[in-house]
Formats: sequence, structure tokens, C-alpha cells
Amino acid sequence: MGPATGKPGRDCPLCPRLVAFRQEWRAKEPEWFNAPVPSFGPIDARLLIVGLAPGLRGANRTGRPFTGDYAGDLLYATLKEFGFASGQFEARIDDSLTLVDCRITNAVRCVPPENRPTPAEIATCRDFLIPTLGEMTKLRAVVTLGRIAHETFIAALKAKRSNYPFSHGGAHALGGITLFSSYHCSRYNTSTGVLTPQMFRDVFARVRHCLDGAA
Repeated sequence: MGPATGKPGRDCPLCPRLVAFRQEWRAKEPEWFNAPVPSFGPIDARLLIVGLAPGLRGANRTGRPFTGDYAGDLLYATLKEFGFASGQFEARIDDSLTLVDCRITNAVRCVPPENRPTPAEIATCRDFLIPTLGEMTKLRAVVTLGRIAHETFIAALKAKRSNYPFSHGGAHALGGITLFSSYHCSRYNTSTGVLTPQMFRDVFARVRHCLDGAA
């Protein structure tokens, strides 16, 4: 499978550096997922969350976005609080967690060394984000986690980046979609106070209000 499907194959060859890193970790940890991480959640959801990339010991290990690292603890707790998830999040792919009217994907589907994808890798993987957006026919709201996710989403819509600047808590209308921006819910951002749980909840409170008003 390729970009037209929105689903990279398990051995996607498009980014040589990421391929090499993936192969290195398949050798080190053969029981891990170690492949492009698919989107999670119903295709008919009205909300899409766009993260940066799989964490090495999180989604790259488990095969589900934000599962297995601290960022997922905060994200899924917040989604449950605002009715976008149900069940029990236990940081493993066979827990009972399900998403409700919400889907999660990443700007870059493969784990990058040091959590830092290159501009070329971000641009290449955008070819998977574009059809992901296209197949979500009921999409009404998008939350981008961090500047890279924000900017690649705008590029995916072929909009002008300078017209939609990134800021935590910002909101922009792009056609029939409202774009909400948040700092990434990484351990670094929360431990340094860049993002507090309340700041994160405030973003999703606005999303909930937006979608409830559109219902």
C-alpha cells in the first residue's frame, strides 16, 4: 500500500533514515511493533488529533498512537473526560479503550531518531496524511499537537501557513474544519510547565463546545 491509501506498508521504503532506524530496532526488539503506526479510531469521527510521530518505547513498541508513554496518559485521560474515549486505558493495545467520535494519527508514521523527523521526512509522510483527511467525510475539528503537526496539516490542505500561525489554544477556520492548536502533551512539555493539564483540558473543552454546537 502507498500514499493513495493513506496507509504505509509495514516495510514502507520512502525515508531511508527511518527505514534504517526501524531495522535497527527490529533487530534489538523483535517483539515490538517497529513499523509505521496506523491511525486509531473510527473513520467517521468528527474530530481528528494529529500528533508528531510515534515514540520509540510508546507507539513504536505497541503499534497504537500514544500508547506506552507519558504523552498517552495525559491525552487519553483528557479524551475520556470530554467524552471522546471510553473504556480503560492501560497503555497496551489490548486494553478496553475505544475512541468516540475521535481519531488519532501522526504527522510522521515511523519513529524518528531522537524524536526529530527531518523536513524531508515530514513532507514525504504528508502524502499519507492527505488521504487520511480525505477519507474522513464527517471531519469537523482537528487538534494539532505541536508546531510541526500544525504546519503539516495546513500544508496538507494546501493553505498558506502564514495565514494560520501556531499558538497554544489558537483556533482557525479552514473551510468546514476548525483547527485547534495545542502544545504537544510530551513529558518534557508538562514537566517544564510549558503545558499544564488544565491548559490541555481547555483546548478540548473548546473542541467539545464546537462539536456540540454543530451537532
